[in-house]
Amino acid sequence: MRRLILFIVLALLFGGFFPAVLAQEPEREKTCFVYFTGVGCPHCAKTDPVVLFDLPREHPNIVVIEYEIYQQQENAPLLLEYGNRYGVNPMELGVPLIILSEAKYIVGDRPILSNIDTIVELEKNPCPLVDGSSVAFNDLDLTDLPGKPKIWTDERILIKTSGGNENELLRNLLTSSDLSSVLNGANYKVIEPGPVALSGKNIYFDNAIELDGWIFQWNGGWTGETIHASADKINQNSNEPEEIKKELTLIKLISLAAVDAINPCALAVLALMLIAILTYNPKKKRNILLAGSAFTASVFIMYLFYGLIIIKFFQVVQTLTAMRLWLYKILGVFAIILGVLNVKDFVKYKPGGLATEMPLSLRPKVRKIISKITSPKGAFGVGIFVTVFLLPCTIGPYVIAGGILSAFEIIKTIPPLLLYNIIFVMPMIAITLIVYAGFARVEDVSGWKEKNIRYLHLIAGIIMFALGMAMVFGLV
Repeated sequence: MRRLILFIVLALLFGGFFPAVLAQEPEREKTCFVYFTGVGCPHCAKTDPVVLFDLPREHPNIVVIEYEIYQQQENAPLLLEYGNRYGVNPMELGVPLIILSEAKYIVGDRPILSNIDTIVELEKNPCPLVDGSSVAFNDLDLTDLPGKPKIWTDERILIKTSGGNENELLRNLLTSSDLSSVLNGANYKVIEPGPVALSGKNIYFDNAIELDGWIFQWNGGWTGETIHASADKINQNSNEPEEIKKELTLIKLISLAAVDAINPCALAVLALMLIAILTYNPKKKRNILLAGSAFTASVFIMYLFYGLIIIKFFQVVQTLTAMRLWLYKILGVFAIILGVLNVKDFVKYKPGGLATEMPLSLRPKVRKIISKITSPKGAFGVGIFVTVFLLPCTIGPYVIAGGILSAFEIIKTIPPLLLYNIIFVMPMIAITLIVYAGFARVEDVSGWKEKNIRYLHLIAGIIMFALGMAMVFGLV
């Protein structure tokens, strides 16, 4: 009887214990990979939410080391270094890009989305490092990661801001189920959660703290002090950087358009066209208004078309290569060069200056074409054709403007392009109205242009040089 009772007791004790032990699965090793993206990249907008949020949230064993390269210039060289170390085809190098291991990478939105299951099925994958080596996540020194990475896992994100040396604390924040214990005695500051920008959207977290050189945000409960931002506050914070970006872009575009508007060759072509109309039929002043308006409209339409082509070209270049990393500063240098050339034309003027005026070789052809204008309808048709000859002396500021706008989706570039070209044609509209109203003759306008051409170049040169310097040194 005693043996039976002892057997029952042991069965109850160990019968519940062993199944529980057997039911406890060992913690899976982390699957870690590096992901390159860019805020504003339309292809990244398709992959960012899946790779950075959905994937780590649904599979807690996955860790994503994100390097954003459009807004974080410190991360720019890392794309090239990782590409070289891990055998990425230089012709494919771009974003979005996932680096898994040596010669194992996925580039492009469609390949990444179609291979998500392959990544999930990886039982473990050590974190690929920039020197070509790899290390298990549990042995990774987060403080040694170069650039400004973001580490995503299980509805948590760790954002590097400057550095720090608390590697064990940082890793525990990403892996521990008891954050209160991890933070007990640690030096941190509770902050208001801020939006984390992805390409095309923002991600919001419930809690946030600031540590030495890092920001940690996560979802879920916490027994410590928590700050929850109201919806209005979150919306205000998330829109503020975008509004500042748009405001600075608007200032740059207005400055470039103003330079383009006072371009001497554009004013010269309009004057030639008005003279041709008056010469053919001097008694019909109404033709001045109609022809000037038709010519201005044709220039406006064609330059809007050219602008969209320029923007699309830059976007294609950015998709194929890492050109976007350096584009802004290259455009700034280009603006400085144009500014210097315009100032040179003020100091020592010579007609047909390089990149500042219509080449002398083209001028006879333009005069010949314009001399055939006999009606407002003809002015519109010739205006479309003549814009090709205007490009050599007006394209400089427009290329810079197109490069700046290429960071936005093509549909969002139309309003600023419209504004740019309205400013560009305003002198044409003003001259047409002045001549039509009889306040001045076409010859007077043409003579004023020739008399003040050096000062027009000086104004344009100062604006371009100042804007270029500000772009190169990151002031705008």
